[in-house]
Amino acid sequence: MHTSLSEKFGIEYPVFGFTPSEHVAAAISRAGGLGVLGCVRFNDPEELEAVLSWMDENTDGKPYGVDIVMPAKVPTEGTSVDLESLIPAEHRAFVDRTLAELGVPPLDSGAEHATGVLGWLHSVARSHVDVALNHRIALIANALGSPPKDVIDQAHEKGVPVAALAGAVEHARRHVANGVDIVIAQGYEAGGHTGEIASMVLIPEIVDAIGDSAAVLAAGGIGSGRQVAAALSLGAAGVWMGSYWLTTSEYKLGSASSEGPSAIQRALLGATSADTVRSRIYSGKPARLLKTKWTDAWSKPDAPAPLPMPLQNLLVSEAHQRIAASENPDVVAMPVGQIVGRMNEIRPVAEVMDELVEGFDSAVSRLDTLR
Repeated sequence: MHTSLSEKFGIEYPVFGFTPSEHVAAAISRAGGLGVLGCVRFNDPEELEAVLSWMDENTDGKPYGVDIVMPAKVPTEGTSVDLESLIPAEHRAFVDRTLAELGVPPLDSGAEHATGVLGWLHSVARSHVDVALNHRIALIANALGSPPKDVIDQAHEKGVPVAALAGAVEHARRHVANGVDIVIAQGYEAGGHTGEIASMVLIPEIVDAIGDSAAVLAAGGIGSGRQVAAALSLGAAGVWMGSYWLTTSEYKLGSASSEGPSAIQRALLGATSADTVRSRIYSGKPARLLKTKWTDAWSKPDAPAPLPMPLQNLLVSEAHQRIAASENPDVVAMPVGQIVGRMNEIRPVAEVMDELVEGFDSAVSRLDTLR
């Protein structure tokens, strides 16, 4: 399992693993892939600074990257108070009523809690870039398409390639025109923000459309060595995997106990590939989530329409904190792809990587017998 991107990044396998957990990201890099840390959860640049310093020290000198959430066009942002004032009262009432009906308790009044995930804001995402470029990152990926040109130029000045997600050919062409180095062709099956075209169709379309102008990573529905082999056979130079790392033993976030699977992991372990839903309720843009009582509530006739980004995130931020603190797998709010049907046990990252490599080798060997 060796491609041009393996060579470019000095990694053993062309497996790029996105995760919000620094422990998982570091483990992916140590296991021979390239761990990519999601930065959207960091409201405070100093917190990100501390985490990236930890990454520098815990990746055995191997490369890692960061993922930001930055729209190409600079939005008009008021203060956080201005944004909060744009959220309709009926939306707040619906969230409060739904949480009460689902039995989700309020947050501990004696503890300090964030008022919103500010990483969805353009200005905060820029601070993430500034912090990250002071560390030995090997990649900046943007979850919302091409970053602004000055951000791309800033990364290139530091010798850092830029990747951007694409859900359609026109997105990929736009990325290349903007100077993006790697296009992540993310199919409909993927978790989080995703488009409407399936990976089997999208990957070769994008590969054919951009040619040698940029490398292509395949994303969506990848959780086995066979699927990695399929992605590379479609012309991708590597794979981008996010969901599959959520059930690794290194994955711990928020209030999750250090002993045994978290509520999120318990929910994922019991899910099938049919147990996801694509909705705007998480961030304001279409994203694939685990289907739970929380997502069901938003699909009822009395539910309000989701707000645009970043207002929807600000609206549900405290709700997500309350849901996470409740440790109830029936109501978790978690982006995940259709590959969740294969995520049925807790395993270390290194074991997952070994299985990917073994499965890839077996798939390639089988194809060789068909010649």
